[in-house]
Amino acid sequence: MTTYRITELNEQVVKYIAVGAAVLGTGGGGDPHIGKLMAQEAIRKHGPVRLISPEELEDDALVIPLSMIGAPTVMNEKIPSVEQMTKPLDLIEKELGRKVTAIMPIEVGGGNSLVPVIAAAERGIPILDADAMGRAFPESQMVTFHLDAIDCSPITMADERGNAVLMHAIDGVWEERMARAVTIQMGGSASICDYPVSGAQVKESAIPNTLTLAYEIGKTLYESKELKQNPIEAMLKQLNGYALFHGKAVDIRRRTEGGFTRGEAIFEGTDAQKGRTMRLFFQNEFLLATEDGQSLAVTPDLISLLDQDTGMPITTENLKYGARVTAVGFPCDPRWRTVKGLETVGPQYFGYDAPYVPIEKLAAERGGAQ
Repeated sequence: MTTYRITELNEQVVKYIAVGAAVLGTGGGGDPHIGKLMAQEAIRKHGPVRLISPEELEDDALVIPLSMIGAPTVMNEKIPSVEQMTKPLDLIEKELGRKVTAIMPIEVGGGNSLVPVIAAAERGIPILDADAMGRAFPESQMVTFHLDAIDCSPITMADERGNAVLMHAIDGVWEERMARAVTIQMGGSASICDYPVSGAQVKESAIPNTLTLAYEIGKTLYESKELKQNPIEAMLKQLNGYALFHGKAVDIRRRTEGGFTRGEAIFEGTDAQKGRTMRLFFQNEFLLATEDGQSLAVTPDLISLLDQDTGMPITTENLKYGARVTAVGFPCDPRWRTVKGLETVGPQYFGYDAPYVPIEKLAAERGGAQ
């Protein structure tokens, strides 16, 4: 899907990535607007950040994922500082006894795609054009590194007060338990570095070119508006995606629980879909869309909400009553469709009583949204 590579992140590139990453982030991964503003400010202060591909890394390079963990609703209220972004990086370098070669996003989500830019600009080190999800997921073990049994430790965390934590966990599941508990004590959101990986491990396990893909999606959405084309149709064609439902939000039940934003939203169909109803379930990210009890799209495939007029993505914490949206879906990375992938991020893991059926099959069975 990507046709060329970006080699540096400037303010314009960040603007496009923020929007594209919010589409791929399936409603989660943090607020793209806040992430964009923070990244752009860092670039204004320190200059553009170099973007490198996995192939440019030496096998013994040290790559550190940097992200925010917690409930997106809380992150909107507690915007992180530069110090909060760099503190876990300093701590993990100290623990490993070596300097970081490159920083990478752990997920391609609205805010978390751009969080690494802040530390990279401050430290003058490159960002890797890759992530470990190909979308956003709510828990620490939901990464391709976990699927490949790569060690998640050491793990470092920091909050806005200056507190920092160093942990060692036996695996990603235990990391999630401990890091989530720390996050709650830190007020519901924290910065985190985990899964330190070598260049060789990145080449084997990471999902490449996801920041470039996010850039291309954002560019398509913005340019379609300028050309007076339908931005949603242009993006679906670009990503081989599916329109799932057109409607208006009539009920939103959203709560912060256990360090997550959880809930469901109900949409009534508009125009040709008047009289139909879609339910959308989320845990930070949109995970299951149904109509009359039948699945429209199921995790780990991607579900995103787009504003009907502008095509701009809507995150779980920014979804408002009355919003007119088009729900869209895209196939996930094939690794999530394996047995271990579905055990880790499939509907049963999240407690949903729905089998996983690939979105291509569901779309073929229903003929797509009208």
